[in-house]
Amino acid sequence: MKVDTVIVGAGSAGRAALSEVRSYTEDFVLINDGHWGTTCAAEGCMPSKALIEAANAFHSRHTFGEFGIKGAESVSADIPAVLARVRKMRDDFTKGLKETPQELGERAISGRARLLGPGRLEVNNHQIEARAIILAPGSSPVVPEPWLRFGSRILTTDSLFEQTDLPRRIAVVGMGAIGVEIAQALARLGLMVAGFDSGEKLAGIDDVTVLEKFRLLIEAEVALYLGAEAELEELNGAIRVTGAGGSFDADAVLVAVGRKPNIKDLGLDTLGVLLDDKGMPETDPQTLRVGNLPIFLVGDANGQLPLLHEASDEGYIAGRLAAPNSQSTKLSRRSPLSMVFSSPQVARVGPPLSELDASEITIGSADFSTQGRARIAQTAAGIMRIYAERKTGKILGGEMCIPSGEHLAHQLALAIEGEMTVADMLSAPFYHPVLEEGMRSALRDAAKDIDASRKADVSQCNAFGHCALD
Repeated sequence: MKVDTVIVGAGSAGRAALSEVRSYTEDFVLINDGHWGTTCAAEGCMPSKALIEAANAFHSRHTFGEFGIKGAESVSADIPAVLARVRKMRDDFTKGLKETPQELGERAISGRARLLGPGRLEVNNHQIEARAIILAPGSSPVVPEPWLRFGSRILTTDSLFEQTDLPRRIAVVGMGAIGVEIAQALARLGLMVAGFDSGEKLAGIDDVTVLEKFRLLIEAEVALYLGAEAELEELNGAIRVTGAGGSFDADAVLVAVGRKPNIKDLGLDTLGVLLDDKGMPETDPQTLRVGNLPIFLVGDANGQLPLLHEASDEGYIAGRLAAPNSQSTKLSRRSPLSMVFSSPQVARVGPPLSELDASEITIGSADFSTQGRARIAQTAAGIMRIYAERKTGKILGGEMCIPSGEHLAHQLALAIEGEMTVADMLSAPFYHPVLEEGMRSALRDAAKDIDASRKADVSQCNAFGHCALD
């Protein structure tokens, strides 16, 4: 069988690639191993957010008294019902995606592909030749081999949302973005939860000031054991998880220590390119090309930026560059943007603080524990930090753990994409009372240490000095 283009993997990256490939040819095949619902829709982004929304809704009962609302003590969480809703929404999100084989007919192949060399691969014992190949096989949860002995009591995000009920005591190993989100959500639903991590960081936070603030907030809800590898042992029918500073007896353990690219037996060794000690070829972030071959490695599988919007961009780039006689050589990437849907939400825009030259930047901070609108909503907590060039005031990035951080982070990202300065942002209108005023406070703080002279305009309008007005 010969085709113009082969796409391996029908996840976010593969589907983005498919959309672009179809702009230049219908002579393609899409090969997918496993379900067609994508990791994001079936096991990741969407079901996890459904769980988090339920948890936050239930947790809000703790603020009822402050609002003058009585009866909070009679509210309860029905865990099986919560999980049933998560699965119902998950199934709705994936329904259309799972119909892909019917929509594409013979151009959709269910099976595991293996490369046989540049321009050749095999699936279901049939060989396919192609001018271009886009590899988007996705990733799988990492579970240490010794822990598999605990059987179904070891959970991952691939299996968590298949549960019809959950035990009362759950340990979460790995307190990165996913671990923090799920640990807090389960705790807010009334389960006993402990979080373990070999490092001291949480949710991937780089800025130490933000990390210190966030840790205090999370520790109020989830017991943390950070700084040592977690060890698991059977004890009186429970799994005792031991980490830095103590141990926790769990009925189940959610393992969130990362995901590994699905490259095993993919045949990358047949391409004649140099592979690292993990079997990965080097790929240029702006082309996603493997060596000089018409082969592209995109999405979670390349281990670079395992986020849906990045995977979508990578699929588009690969599809664009895979076109015959493509005039594109490299495509620019968007400003880095990452989020953790905890409470408060964590977000980082632009490069992390550790990659910036401290002598050339100024940092503006805003404490959201006193922010007016946040106080009204009973969500006041956290801090926002914005990084800008000291000489010009150009916005470089920022990190935050604040209520509705997902929205303020996007506003900051737009400013970076538009190469705006602190003065430019302060010249924009800020309504009152809104959370965005907290961002304005951080910008005003940054403006104090910017060398560039500014013309006299509204960007220099100072704060009132009263939380009710600022």
